[in-house]
Amino acid sequence: MASERYRTTPPPQPFRTGSSGEDQGGQVRLSELVGALSHALDLTEGQPRGHAARSCAIGMRIARQLELCSQDRSDLYYGILLKDAGCSSNAAATATFLGSDDREVKRNLKLTDWSSHLSMVGYAVRNAAIGRSLSHRVRQIVRIGKRAPSLDGVAKDLMRIRCERGADIVRSLGFPESSAQVVRALDEHWDGRGQPLGQQGEEIPLLARIASLAQTVEVFAAERGWREALRVAEERRGAWFDPSLVQVLSGLRDATWWSDLYRGDPMADLPDFEPDERILRVDANGVDRVAEAFAAVVDAKSPYTYRHSARVAELSRGVARSLGHSPEVVRSVYRAALLHDIGKLGISNRILDKPAALTAEERATVEAHPLMTWSILQHVEVFHPIARMASVHHERLDGAGYPWGIGARQLAQLDRVLSVSDVFEALTADRPYRSGMDPDRAFGILRSLEGASLDPELVRVLEENQEWSSAAA
Repeated sequence: MASERYRTTPPPQPFRTGSSGEDQGGQVRLSELVGALSHALDLTEGQPRGHAARSCAIGMRIARQLELCSQDRSDLYYGILLKDAGCSSNAAATATFLGSDDREVKRNLKLTDWSSHLSMVGYAVRNAAIGRSLSHRVRQIVRIGKRAPSLDGVAKDLMRIRCERGADIVRSLGFPESSAQVVRALDEHWDGRGQPLGQQGEEIPLLARIASLAQTVEVFAAERGWREALRVAEERRGAWFDPSLVQVLSGLRDATWWSDLYRGDPMADLPDFEPDERILRVDANGVDRVAEAFAAVVDAKSPYTYRHSARVAELSRGVARSLGHSPEVVRSVYRAALLHDIGKLGISNRILDKPAALTAEERATVEAHPLMTWSILQHVEVFHPIARMASVHHERLDGAGYPWGIGARQLAQLDRVLSVSDVFEALTADRPYRSGMDPDRAFGILRSLEGASLDPELVRVLEENQEWSSAAA
């Protein structure tokens, strides 16, 4: 039975065919799409909603002061919005190494001078097994010491994974190499003590230097106020940051501007920061590429969800086609399936990868992820029509699903398509507590759930197309 904890939140309205969110020319403003989805990246970095958007605003303010050309400003704009595209790739390793919630320790790292070995030792001690007993924390610290004679080396490996993966995602979306390098060199420092390559001074691309400064300033401004953020920037001038950029930033002492930055919805003003001469738009295929990229971000968070979203999307698309739906509806189902688990970016890997039974509290946390999926997607205009479909994939015909506990009368056929595809993929994939099942056994379980939990017609369609369903899973 679905947890009563969530029943007070009404489920969103059903999917409406013929409403895709694209304008009449089939074009979507890319800044609105990527900017809204950047909230998902904020989640997995343990940052409040709007962190990437505010970092972008700060970086673009610096770029205007430097009178950068429109191409450079556009490349910086998208580079900062996607700066954390690789952040899920090291989430599992971070959680395992420190024995703590990966989101919390990542948030704490951004407030730490990790270029100092002594600071990193202190950070490791403070962040080992957070919230556990003293004896457990001591054991975790001992494990850290055994596994990592050099904390610097561990930090380098984790940052390399994140930076390289993030840059690859930016490239896959078709952005210029200069945008990819914003992500690739985000953690490099002016004095050469950054990661992962140890680039120094002007070896670091200018746009990456701006992004690094903007990101750090935003974190401290959100946590401790803008004046303290500017003080930290001055303190790290010549060490972390390009002195000339800090000089530009130091002139930004407009209290009203800072106040406005932290008031209201940070996403609403994002289009205003994009260079007017370089407003980018994408067609339906471009929207699909963005959805596929973010599905890859989601699946990278856990070693047990490799290509889960992509496989569910292929299965769902195949079922929708077999049912005779129009290409537009099939595309909507595909997008909803790609993004159905985006809310999991807000869940700790200590829960997602737990090899044992979850506690009641942990299960409640997992059961909240569709609510986060809904919260993220409903703010993306082009995805608003499919946000509901993506969010009800754990609901069941008998009302025993979660998070809303709705039943057959409130679940449209397309909602049920995602549910069947999601269950089949989950059964055939490896999980922390078991190996993946062969397709025949998985279909046996699906048949046992027919009528009560899953739609018998859709189970039959999936099983009758085992050639592509088994290949997708």
